[in-house]
Amino acid sequence: MNRRHLLVGATATAVAGTGLYLGGRGTSYPQAVAPLRAELAPRSDTDMPYLVHHAVLAANSHNTQPWLFRAGLRHIEIVPDRRRQTPVVDPDNHHLFASLGCAAENLSLAALAAGANTNIAFVSDTAGLRVDLERANPAQDPLFAAIRYRQCTRADYDGHGVDPANLTMLEQAAAVPGCRVSLITEKPVMEKVLDLIVAANSAQINDPAFMRELKSWVRFNAASAVATGDGLYAACSGNPALPTWLGNRLFDRVVTAEGENAKCISQIRSSAGIAIFVSDVDDPAHWVQAGRSYQRFALQATLLGIKHAFLNQPVEVTAFRPQLASLLGIGNKRPDLVVRFGYGPDMPMSMRRPLVDVMTAL
Repeated sequence: MNRRHLLVGATATAVAGTGLYLGGRGTSYPQAVAPLRAELAPRSDTDMPYLVHHAVLAANSHNTQPWLFRAGLRHIEIVPDRRRQTPVVDPDNHHLFASLGCAAENLSLAALAAGANTNIAFVSDTAGLRVDLERANPAQDPLFAAIRYRQCTRADYDGHGVDPANLTMLEQAAAVPGCRVSLITEKPVMEKVLDLIVAANSAQINDPAFMRELKSWVRFNAASAVATGDGLYAACSGNPALPTWLGNRLFDRVVTAEGENAKCISQIRSSAGIAIFVSDVDDPAHWVQAGRSYQRFALQATLLGIKHAFLNQPVEVTAFRPQLASLLGIGNKRPDLVVRFGYGPDMPMSMRRPLVDVMTAL
């Protein structure tokens, strides 16, 4: 659930499009993505592959997909996949647990459509979440229809505002116990948030450990993205695809604080507003709730044709969290997620790992 934009220059432009097709096999990236976002019909109210199919389309940090699903007879456990931690950008696993919350919310909406109510319970830091399924009449929450189309749109938006009625719908959708969302649409306040984003972004990019970790999750071309089924595919941020060897060489040269800050400034100033999600308590159980709240916000935004993307730098760099909290007037509560929103273009969908890699039976 993180933004990272590769700046590429003339060399990249010269090879633009080299990653659109996979190794000369004639399969396009959209063809590879399509089955992952296919519309499925549930076979029963406990059709576990159906439920997990929707759960894994949730937002998650760096597209690491840090989850495993263990299916019982009438429940699913969503367990942290510690092999997919990002210890530099997320040292306390905040984003990991928020990602589990995003997946749980998608799963809950899919379960309702299949004929089951859910009870989502936080178990522990190691065991993650347990989702119990209780038989019910099938019903479709309107947000369910947006699961296959939700994406983080890492591009400039068109600068148009969102009308008050739609802002209210976004707030209502995001209402989850233990977390609230603040929608900031006043330009002077957005500029103050932007100042914190730029300062925190500079701190991250000037940290060699952060840059190494980030680069390890970048997929410079379609073949690499499809082979791993994860990571930050460059084209999803509007950048040309590159051979992996060239992308690795260029990365350290072109991803600079100055260039990335310029992108952040352009993107915030083209946005209609900023949504900041705040937990009542700073612990993993409430980080899960923040993820659920964001996921509902994102699905409602998708239904309304509103794009969004993360700019989480001020919550990722510990030194800037108190300043953001002070700006929001939330005392010692922890700001969880920072999301810009507005109207903009569609971008390529990100990859997901196959169910066989993330799902097991108890």
